Amino acid sequence: MSVIAEIEARQEEFAGWRQALHENPGLGFEETFAARMVEEKLREFGLDEVHAGIGGTGVVGVLHGRRKSNRAIGLRADMDALPIAEETGKPYASKVPGVMHACGHDGHTATLLAAAWQLARTRDFAGTVHFIFQPAEEGLGGARAMLEDGLLERFPCDRLYAYHNFPGMETGRIFTRPGRMMAGCAFFTIKVAGRGGHAALPQTTVDAAQVAANIVVTAQSIVARNLDPNETGIVSFTDVHAGTNSHNVIPERATLKGCLRYYAAPAAALMKDRLEEIAKGVAATYGARAEIGFDDNFVPLVNDEDATEIAVAAAVSTVGPDRVHDDVAPFTGSEDFAYMTDRVPGSYVLVGQGPGAMPHNPAYDFNDAILPVAASYFCRLVQRELG
Repeated sequence: MSVIAEIEARQEEFAGWRQALHENPGLGFEETFAARMVEEKLREFGLDEVHAGIGGTGVVGVLHGRRKSNRAIGLRADMDALPIAEETGKPYASKVPGVMHACGHDGHTATLLAAAWQLARTRDFAGTVHFIFQPAEEGLGGARAMLEDGLLERFPCDRLYAYHNFPGMETGRIFTRPGRMMAGCAFFTIKVAGRGGHAALPQTTVDAAQVAANIVVTAQSIVARNLDPNETGIVSFTDVHAGTNSHNVIPERATLKGCLRYYAAPAAALMKDRLEEIAKGVAATYGARAEIGFDDNFVPLVNDEDATEIAVAAAVSTVGPDRVHDDVAPFTGSEDFAYMTDRVPGSYVLVGQGPGAMPHNPAYDFNDAILPVAASYFCRLVQRELG
């Protein structure tokens, strides 16, 4: 019940890979440095097949075990960074202005590379492992792009597995649950059209800013008064813009952006319907017009019960039973790995990485100490699935 010794012995080297990825981040579908590094490493490890350019910048490595079997599993890591200016002060801080690995996808990529290195050395399994390096997880549809490019037809998998680092949880502990694991998410944009004019003559205008403000306030009733109290939903407004940077012009137009989070499709449908009704109804009340559009970026991530049982067993064999938690509460964050597990049974775990800034924060950094834990977990999954 420990990390794999050979992986632990190379931890410093794997951390070097991670830090090189951190220095050279790419936004979704622009992960050229990561994709090139992944392709080169997989070929260096001697994988049987390496395929680049899947779904844009995605890469898939194929490794056959020493023993024959028709079974195959997929291990997935995401590669993209975020449009955030880094404030970590690390010597390996991002070299790309305004772009940084603020969610740990550099660590996920390095983890899967470390697992591929170890498994390619031993090949002590029966069947096939597909190492899936995915672009554009952060809301741009990288999983869907890979699927549309024939990912599961070209590299069929019986089950799929992935993980995410999690600050604030004790380093090296592993958390998961069967069933609901991560929320679905729909982005929305509301455009309000009023009638602009002079701030001294409000009676001649239809104030788009006032309409926008009332939409924001009224929409908070959706979860409180429309959603079943036993269900979960979130309505978040994240960007509200109106006006022309002037002190004396009442704005003619306003734009509101945000997202809906949910675990069940009926809840999502209800929230969408009510938000559209509220936006148009509030606008009409003030003599304005409103239009709304939705972008369904993420479906809920549901962990398959059998796959999660295997994941828990692999986690226990890596960190011990006292450091595995198989009843964690569902998370309201979203993950587009869910599009893959919509097609193939799979399981997703969180690996604690200790104190530090949360993801999507300019001070965030991946904790290299968890690389051997997460890579060993991946290898133990292969042993459990294909042993």
